Amino acid sequence: MSAQPADGVAKLAPSFGWQQGWRYGLMGFPLAFVALPLYVLLPNHYARAYGVPLATLGALLLVARLFDAVIDPLLGRWSDRLYLQAPGRVLAWAALAAGLLGLGFALLFFPPVSSLAPLLAWAAASLLLTYAAYSALSILHQSWGARLGGNEAERARIVAWREGLGLLGVVLASVAPLLLGLAATTALFFGALAMGWWAWGLAVTPPPAVTSLEQADSVSLWLPFTRPAFRALLAVFVVNGIASAVPATLILFFVQDRLQASAAVQPLFLGSYFLSAALSIPLWLRLVARIGLARTWALGMLLAVVVFVCAAQLGAGDSGAFVLVCALSGVALGTDLALPAALLAGTIAASGDRGRAEGVYFGWWNFATKLNLALAAGIALPALAWLGYTPGAQDAAALQTLTIAYCLLPCTLKLLAATLLYTLIIRKTP
Repeated sequence: MSAQPADGVAKLAPSFGWQQGWRYGLMGFPLAFVALPLYVLLPNHYARAYGVPLATLGALLLVARLFDAVIDPLLGRWSDRLYLQAPGRVLAWAALAAGLLGLGFALLFFPPVSSLAPLLAWAAASLLLTYAAYSALSILHQSWGARLGGNEAERARIVAWREGLGLLGVVLASVAPLLLGLAATTALFFGALAMGWWAWGLAVTPPPAVTSLEQADSVSLWLPFTRPAFRALLAVFVVNGIASAVPATLILFFVQDRLQASAAVQPLFLGSYFLSAALSIPLWLRLVARIGLARTWALGMLLAVVVFVCAAQLGAGDSGAFVLVCALSGVALGTDLALPAALLAGTIAASGDRGRAEGVYFGWWNFATKLNLALAAGIALPALAWLGYTPGAQDAAALQTLTIAYCLLPCTLKLLAATLLYTLIIRKTP
């Protein structure tokens, strides 16, 4: 691996092909188990298996996620120091984080109590453990990839391996509980964590940092917010992220109550959504090479708007049409997962912060990701309950409320995100 050249853009080693891609990216597979699937499956599981009210679930997820998100920038600072002071210990710390992540996941879905108050306390503690371990592991992994450098297309390829394999993990995490049960899903999760860590140890390592530990200590936690390019990108990311998180939180309610689809076909919806996203990434990468990261991301946003407008027209019995909706919205999701982090890596390099502050940047980035999901759960679920929707409702007003929240609210937010992307980034790109 070569050091950073004079032009400031580190070149990837020629050996970073598919062999290095899967070795680095495989950890994204188990990390996906606690990303979107947790927000898709957990509210539905606790509401139906334990009778926890939606408003209570939303509040619990919001508080736990916000508390956890506060530590992300601190974990990012810790990651930067680790990479500078003891890069050989990165994988050892990653192994510890992976073990705690698996433990928290198991505790969350297999509580030893069933009455409401103890159940909520157990869920809160398990969520905090799961989220903290997930944050530490994902920041270490993301920083590793960002430190590899490269131009736009190369950075997109690094992220694509991580997110593409992550999407395969999302597919498995989404359908395995429905097909195999939670116990088998948890066992698969532990196995995937072990395999991901083993493969990561075989991956190409980032070039040595040129920043001293003393210089790293002088980096403020707030450094990313002094960079206008980061502030612009973060604004787009937050708005777009909430737009994606709302339907992810509500999809099972929409499928079960609006479409009245049987449990047998539900894995098909989730599987087609995430598998289409994974398969679309190579196609989006080809477009990135032609028109750039930002413009490709904008096209993905517009595709999502068209698809969700169509979804609003569906009703009971339209399961076949909804498979197509899931597949096309999954194609749009491919841009959300593969491109923003590549744009962030470019922003870090362009701001002169590569090799000294990746962890801080990704700490705030993960904070924003968690804020998006927390706001989606903490606002959408209580709002639905307040407007009269409860799981299993079949009256027209309740179903209309669910449709507006699942289909039309994300369209509005996506259009706002696309406008911000064009105004703040695309228009200012040479």
